[in-house]
Amino acid sequence: MPEFLYIHIPFCVRKCLYCDFFSVPYDESLAKAYIDALCKELTLKKDYAKSLKSIYIGGGTPSLLPDECFIQLFRCFRDNFHLSSSPEITVEANPGTVNESTITTLLSLSVNRLSIGIQSFHNDELRTLGRIHTSDNALQTVELIRRAGMSNFSIDLIYGIPGQTMDSWHQSISETIRLSPAHISTYELTPEEKTPLYELIESHRIKMPDEELILEMYNHVIDYLTFCGYEHYEVSNFALPGFRCIHNLNYWERGEYIGVGAGAHSFVKGVRSNNIKDVNNYIDDLNKGIIPEIESTKLTPLDTVKEFIFLGSRKAEGISILKLKELGLNVLETCSELVDDGYLEIENGNLRLTKKGLVISNTVIVKLFERLS
Repeated sequence: MPEFLYIHIPFCVRKCLYCDFFSVPYDESLAKAYIDALCKELTLKKDYAKSLKSIYIGGGTPSLLPDECFIQLFRCFRDNFHLSSSPEITVEANPGTVNESTITTLLSLSVNRLSIGIQSFHNDELRTLGRIHTSDNALQTVELIRRAGMSNFSIDLIYGIPGQTMDSWHQSISETIRLSPAHISTYELTPEEKTPLYELIESHRIKMPDEELILEMYNHVIDYLTFCGYEHYEVSNFALPGFRCIHNLNYWERGEYIGVGAGAHSFVKGVRSNNIKDVNNYIDDLNKGIIPEIESTKLTPLDTVKEFIFLGSRKAEGISILKLKELGLNVLETCSELVDDGYLEIENGNLRLTKKGLVISNTVIVKLFERLS
């Protein structure tokens, strides 16, 4: 049974220009009705899980919620689920939406990890992304967290932003290191269709950095953060020893999890499912006692193999050759060319991406999938 729980809070002050995640404008009365519905879904799913090792509250911008909503939500967790002796409990927060009261409340509820969406320490880059905060807001948020006594926090950064240079990227990384987060996530900006950023690029009003510069930025962050003592444990993630995110590791290892909230996904007994992406319909369904699940897919054996490769290869240690054999994949036959070309390597019984392969990981995985079909 699943030991990991994801809660989706879809509210934002304003949608960022690059974001294609499900979110809606924040409204306090709607948010309170939504939390009531979330608690109803949690109650309906209380028998889906055993002792929870991780609760992850993501979004959207969960830190917009009033303190009373967090108190209600955590009371519901404890009424319906058993928590392990030391669960990882993460809440995502954005600068400009966090105050001292929020942090005090979260700490009182046993939240022991915060994930802060800073993205850049340059105001021009933040404006390009459509973020609502400034660099000063970001620094103030981290200061609040530190003053409250929380050292286990993660900072998100984005590279490949239009107008970003190697110098500005290094400055953002350096400022992040100065703040000493336990965990750092660095994501390449990917313009998604139907987002305002995509339209700006397509209309030539802004220009993406050259691919060579983006690769240089990725290589630089790997080298610099490793030099500073962070473990590069997944394609986009770095952690000080002992601070890897166990919730996300569960995703990459194809572990089961329960998703609750509008647009949330679950993975249980080889079935992937997702809830409706409409807050009002989500609330209406749960007021009728209906779990608002709209899609459910049982994975085929080939789907399982592809997921195991796609998700597992993101980890630094790679994927177990023994497990691949159990799934019916002859590694030496399937991967020999990619190994010979220096994109993959076999070490300690695992198949993993080399540094050369990491920088074009999606391309390598697609080539691997072509050999499976």
